[in-house]
Amino acid sequence: MTFSIAAASRSLGSLMPATSPATYGILTLSCLLYGTSLLWTMRLTGFQMPGGGGFFGLFNLGGIQTDVLVKLGASLPLPYDLAEPWRFVMAVFLHGSLMHIGFNMWVLMDIGPQIEEVYGSARYFFIYVVTGAGGYVLSSLRGHVSVGGSGALLGLIGVLLALTTGRKSTSMQMLRSQIIRWLIYILIFGLVFPGIDNWAHFGGLATGYLLGKLMAARPPASGDERTRAYLLGWASALAVAASFAVVAFQILRAQQ
Repeated sequence: MTFSIAAASRSLGSLMPATSPATYGILTLSCLLYGTSLLWTMRLTGFQMPGGGGFFGLFNLGGIQTDVLVKLGASLPLPYDLAEPWRFVMAVFLHGSLMHIGFNMWVLMDIGPQIEEVYGSARYFFIYVVTGAGGYVLSSLRGHVSVGGSGALLGLIGVLLALTTGRKSTSMQMLRSQIIRWLIYILIFGLVFPGIDNWAHFGGLATGYLLGKLMAARPPASGDERTRAYLLGWASALAVAASFAVVAFQILRAQQ
């Protein structure tokens, strides 16, 4: 089993970018899902100019219908998410508008490669999926309908907070300053704009901080550590693949 996991990981790695492959994989998957949801929305309603004026109109540009997001796996209030747990995973990769995905992917490409370099691609992908799902557990508990990768991004920031806490080196202090800057941006964004799921942010941040305290802040060094990292990465990938498969099956069944 150890040999098979390692071999499969090397084979997959050869197909991905040499640097930050998991980050680019998350970016690609999120963009593909947004494109799919946008085409589906346009098929149902045609091209609609965004409502509202000024910046709020810009925020609604490329908006996705709520029904489309629900069918693709948006997070729902807790009784529904418990019955359909794949929503905790699918919602992480769905986005509600062009500005929504644009801002989230900007944050992802700014901080994701740094964390992937520290923890390795497999554990980094595990962190992204688990913190995103952790954010939606809290969001669902509060009765929200929600999508977006911001809970997972706050999870990455939580990991960095745990990593830099108590460290006095110049590089750690610079990294902590960057983290605080992003937290301020996201806090302002969440307070100014309606519909921002701050509970998913809090849940993701707390989950990430906990994982940051539990995980060694370095790439796997030994064979056993690499095997455990591969297991975490593949378990996360399997959860994502299974969630996509369930959603695809439900959509196809509904069309018959």
